[in-house]
Amino acid sequence: MARKKRKQIFEQLEVIDAGAKGKAVAKAPDGRVVFLKNAVPGDIVDVETYKKRKSFYEGNVLTIHKGSERRVEPSCKHFGLCGGCKWQNMDYESQLFFKQKEVEQNLRRIGHLEYPELLPIIPSEDIFFYRNKMEFSFSNNRWLTSEELNSDQEFSNKNALGFHIPGRWDKILDIDKCWLQADPSNAIRNFTRSFAVENKLSFFDLREQKGLLRNLMIRTTSIDEIMVLVQFFDDDQSERESLLDALIENFPEIRSLLYVINQKANDTIYDQEVICYNGRDHILEKMEGLTFKINAKSFYQTNSKQAFKLYDVARDFARLTGEELVYDLYSGTGTIALFLAKQAKHIIGVESVPDAVVAAKENAQFNGVDNVEFVVGDMKTVLDETFVDKHGQPDVIITDPPRDGMHQKVVEEILRIRAGRIVYVSCNSATQARDLALLNDDYKIVKVQAVDMFPQTHHVENVVLLEKR
Repeated sequence: MARKKRKQIFEQLEVIDAGAKGKAVAKAPDGRVVFLKNAVPGDIVDVETYKKRKSFYEGNVLTIHKGSERRVEPSCKHFGLCGGCKWQNMDYESQLFFKQKEVEQNLRRIGHLEYPELLPIIPSEDIFFYRNKMEFSFSNNRWLTSEELNSDQEFSNKNALGFHIPGRWDKILDIDKCWLQADPSNAIRNFTRSFAVENKLSFFDLREQKGLLRNLMIRTTSIDEIMVLVQFFDDDQSERESLLDALIENFPEIRSLLYVINQKANDTIYDQEVICYNGRDHILEKMEGLTFKINAKSFYQTNSKQAFKLYDVARDFARLTGEELVYDLYSGTGTIALFLAKQAKHIIGVESVPDAVVAAKENAQFNGVDNVEFVVGDMKTVLDETFVDKHGQPDVIITDPPRDGMHQKVVEEILRIRAGRIVYVSCNSATQARDLALLNDDYKIVKVQAVDMFPQTHHVENVVLLEKR
């Protein structure tokens, strides 16, 4: 028989910090940490716990006795249910403060590293409507709020187009207005949902794995190019084309209208055929004289304006004179390599995703850049002594790994290569600190620059310059 969870009530706790994954931190009377959602450092709150561990609790705020000076009214009516903007109740200056603090703490506590004073975090010019890519899920069984459940209202239409409720893979929160992507994103999503309901197009059943409409992706660029991709489960040509034709008629500004028939268990499209229904199979983005072709599967930094600032920091840290051979590890679609190309003698990009390498080569050719080349392969196996013998000893290494950081074999090979400078770009300063600790005997940290790419969230990018000791 399962042991019943014992909930506890703690009264008048002061929220003292912002912790990992955007949760707020308080201290219980017994000294254990209490992790809270939707609280702000400086709040005085009553808390009900729902999880107890040896060194911490997790709980929900019952009452706010005194609101923090850092607290602001969330702009989005979906705040608290949607898990996308966990810090929207905190003023932006405080968000920047806690992001910078997290970077510093990770370097110190995880890496046990010596480092100079951190450069001031670079804020985002836009704190709302900054994302260039959003994905929304269809569901025939939307999440009902507690107010709806407690009402006498009957809900004949339970269709939804929005985001997964955190921790509930089978429940979708229907979104009216999202504050993350600029117009016409909300208009396209709301039209798609309304058209589907009015024309009785079936929304996906996540449990039964059936239905027509599965996913909607909208991509935009800073030069007002729009891509819309509709992911269908059922292969019904008549119903599919009725929706796609309606999108063409009502949103002629869409440059790329695509669709996918995806009948596998998950909704990722990287192993699926993307079909261009109208317009181009890509949209265009511009950055400092470069033009990038972005297709449905391309990785491109989701905050276009901040991407320029991030790459500018990387370029500044690299201190290229035009004579250097540069390795760009985890090069993706080649954005950093192409951005640095004018300042380098030659750049070798290495990336494990074949489609990304194809896109990188196309973007190089499209921009007339001939001093870059891109290699496809698993980083931990392709980067070895034979690779260096073939391509040459690099003067500078740029590395921009995924959230998990670099594989230990990659770190070991970097130590063997002994390039003069390393520029480490990271979206996870915790794994970055771990990797920096492994490099610490041979490399010293010279500069640390955090860049806020994701306002209203706890996420932050961090760039570190390392020089050989």
